[in-house]
Amino acid sequence: MRPVPHATSLRRAPVQRRSAERLTRILDACAELLDEVGYDALSTRAVAERARVPIGSVYRFFGNKRQMADALAQRNLERYVERVSGRLKEAGGGGAPRRPGAGGAGDWRAAMDAVLDEYLAMKRTEPGFCLIDFGNQIPVGARGGEPNTRVADLLTDLLAGYLSRTPDEDLRRIVLVAVESADTLVQLAFRVDPQGDEAVIAETRELLRAYLGRVLD
Repeated sequence: MRPVPHATSLRRAPVQRRSAERLTRILDACAELLDEVGYDALSTRAVAERARVPIGSVYRFFGNKRQMADALAQRNLERYVERVSGRLKEAGGGGAPRRPGAGGAGDWRAAMDAVLDEYLAMKRTEPGFCLIDFGNQIPVGARGGEPNTRVADLLTDLLAGYLSRTPDEDLRRIVLVAVESADTLVQLAFRVDPQGDEAVIAETRELLRAYLGRVLD
């Protein structure tokens, strides 16, 4: 799997542990305030006060709140990939995802459950995630490609090894269609119920199983 790049919105990457810890506090404060006041009312000064850092420390990393939200979206994506990867290792008996063509493919249903379940868990528990997620709800930054395309690309690389498939264009298209479909339906579930309407989520899971079963079985 290709490594997830660090957030491109950072003015300056932290090089010391103290600086990295300060950046973490800033992003944590940003996430909390997004839940409390929303994006429009978010300010760099409020983030600095919540993180208990000088305002200059915020501007050391970010030129404005949009860059800060973009970095938070990138961190969300990194955490999501880590969580899905961990689930797939558990499903595979604790080993690393297999190389394409290595044999012994994992069950795509277990992989699909990991991808969907971890996204739902982050929607319910990760501060700021419902508003920012990976940059879909508030289109942030100027990264190459739409957020769902980047998510699908990373998941394709991750799942290819687990399923013992080559990450070719067919698999990339299949995963992208699944990601776009799931994203739309999950957003609907959380509009119906702040914790995610279980009936809509169940329908989403069935839709994904029917589509992926047709192309992956």
